[in-house]
Amino acid sequence: MHVFRGRAGTIEADRDVSRRLLSVAGDGESAVRVWIPHRQVAFGRRDARRDGYDDAREAAREHGFPPVERTVGGRAVAYDGATTIAFARAEPIDDFREGTDERYDRLAAALERTLGGFGLDIERGEPDDAFCPGTHSLSAIDAQGRRRKLVGIAQRVQRGAALVAGILLVANRDELASALDAVYDALAVPLAPSSVGSVRAAGGPGDPDRLRTAVEDALVGDDPGPIAVEDVGDHAGGHDDESHAGSGHDDDSDHAGGDR
Repeated sequence: MHVFRGRAGTIEADRDVSRRLLSVAGDGESAVRVWIPHRQVAFGRRDARRDGYDDAREAAREHGFPPVERTVGGRAVAYDGATTIAFARAEPIDDFREGTDERYDRLAAALERTLGGFGLDIERGEPDDAFCPGTHSLSAIDAQGRRRKLVGIAQRVQRGAALVAGILLVANRDELASALDAVYDALAVPLAPSSVGSVRAAGGPGDPDRLRTAVEDALVGDDPGPIAVEDVGDHAGGHDDESHAGSGHDDDSDHAGGDR
């Protein structure tokens, strides 16, 4: 098992680190990475084909989030650079046509157990008009009975290796929802800002380091082999000196424009 820790110095360099997970798995070794990416809004290929894409990129900038484009599908996601966690697990496979659902279920179950261990009421699925909508999401039920999306999961499969990865919103729900609302509005894609959740808003801890460690432990699991840890940069703790979101604030109020 190869574990990557920390964050490279730039967004692009950090993306290069994540690409290495599939290479490691293709060589026959599982790999895990759980980290706090740089502050950004990451758009998918579907977003780039929308008429409002340029306006959406500008909306991200106006909210203090550098826009970047992912090479995979899906809709835009936002990382605050201070608390939002990304996670990925890559593993060798014999047949790329098999095991997709099992890998999704295994990772979702690991995250359910981890978040449930922090006292959160977690269920699979997502509210209507959620960010980056998909069939493999986790939501939390807060004290007011509201269902809000915390986790989105995707998978990439190639010959010899599979990567299951996703996003976990820890804190700063208000700021993330506001930025996503503006971005999705420019794209003319439905989004209900109230569907955006966070661990902290659901009653859990807002400490990203504590959650990062717990998620990493869950993804490594009970792998019987030796574990090699590689520090990939100067930001091993995951905190972004340029972040606008260091307070960990979560506001449960609705955002300007309301739910669509």
